[in-house]
Amino acid sequence: MGNIKVTHDCGGIKGLAVIEPEVHGDNRGYFMETYNYRDFAEAGIDCRFVQDNQSASKKGVLRGLHSQKEFPQDKLVRVIKGEVFDVAVDVREGSETFGKWYGVRLSEENKKQFFVPKNFAHGYLVLSDYAEFCYKVTDFYHPNDEIGIIWNDPQLGVEWPMPEGMTEKDLIFSEKDKVLEGLSAYVKKRFG
Repeated sequence: MGNIKVTHDCGGIKGLAVIEPEVHGDNRGYFMETYNYRDFAEAGIDCRFVQDNQSASKKGVLRGLHSQKEFPQDKLVRVIKGEVFDVAVDVREGSETFGKWYGVRLSEENKKQFFVPKNFAHGYLVLSDYAEFCYKVTDFYHPNDEIGIIWNDPQLGVEWPMPEGMTEKDLIFSEKDKVLEGLSAYVKKRFG
């Protein structure tokens, strides 16, 4: 597989993958391919990405856990500045690992990427003072299509590492993420 190392089925959850690019460095800096269709397709990640997104967040920001109802997206995520703890939750109807989660630290140092397939809930917590997060998606943004699960749902039991010097009460959320409900309510809204 060309210039990447791919770890599939993270935490026993089929479809997830952690990608580690080959980094070529010398006294000038480094070079790496962040995406090469042939390498990814050979590794079983054969997607047509249609949009690139980038966000910046400060320490303690938790975004998620988000998914889509009618227009699900595959996502390829990475961090170009700082560090985050990135989480994917399997919410594929009928999946044998439904409700299971997997988390990975993504940082500008480790240069790892995380592939999150369609019909997973996704979110991340910023561990560094500041982070820039980039992601490719396979469908365009549809404003009224987002649905989610509250970050601390005990049914999921995601083990979020707290940023240094912070506790759960210090975390920062959007207004819409504050009012997300648990997995049971998500299932009713999504599957009826």
